[in-house]
Amino acid sequence: MLAPKEAVRRCRPTPTGGARRRYAEIEPQHAVETLVRARTVELDRVRVASAELSRLFAATQHGHAAEAEIIHGSEALGRWFVRLQQEAREEVRALDRPPYALTTSNPVEESALGKGVTYRVVYAPEALEWPGVLDDIRHLVGRGEQARVLPGIRVEVAIADRRIAPMPLSLDLSDVRAAVIRRSALLDALVEYWQLRWQQAAPLNAPAEDPLAEEDRLMLSLLVGGLKDEAIARQPGWSIRTMRRRMSSLHERLGVVTNRFQAGVVATRRGWI
Repeated sequence: MLAPKEAVRRCRPTPTGGARRRYAEIEPQHAVETLVRARTVELDRVRVASAELSRLFAATQHGHAAEAEIIHGSEALGRWFVRLQQEAREEVRALDRPPYALTTSNPVEESALGKGVTYRVVYAPEALEWPGVLDDIRHLVGRGEQARVLPGIRVEVAIADRRIAPMPLSLDLSDVRAAVIRRSALLDALVEYWQLRWQQAAPLNAPAEDPLAEEDRLMLSLLVGGLKDEAIARQPGWSIRTMRRRMSSLHERLGVVTNRFQAGVVATRRGWI
């Protein structure tokens, strides 16, 4: 409402334009009507803004927002993962680590690869401990997946076409919650984080058969036992240079990222020694 004092002020002579200040009288009712119309426009703008805020508030209360949607349960997360791959047109990027909410296999990926969708996946070494995971990776790499391995993966996420990304919010399988992130600054940051981890990772080679010669198996066993280079080389009668060259070759075949001790650990997990 218009305050009385303000209405009186509006009815006073109003200065007109020009270098020299002059005043003209304004009819009181006209002045009041002009003020009411101006205030009505302002109130309409507030009304529109409040309606938008109410919509966003309701969306948040139901787990939906412009940038993210919160989902609950393993099955809901699994459905989103399938949908993401089915709708992907160019590329799926992923960080993969256990625990797995439903299954370690991904039959949808092979179909998407057949349609020309590129898959680039960074696996945590812990994933290789799960039964069947290495065989699945070997199969998918044969179909065109680009796979790398990197220690220290703390999150699991899949990103389709820089457009959408479901990501578990915790590793607690008793209360599975995930965020489905859409185009936003948050998704851009997630893509950049994935790119950084991809650059840090090393190619994951998944040989179809045990590739170890008996001497290589001995070398890895001694390495796991904590022996130094000289002691390891001495057992099969190698020079230090030969031993290190063969270890470097095993690094490439194992897809190991950091050091020779890890090569022994991964080979042990695969049952090579």
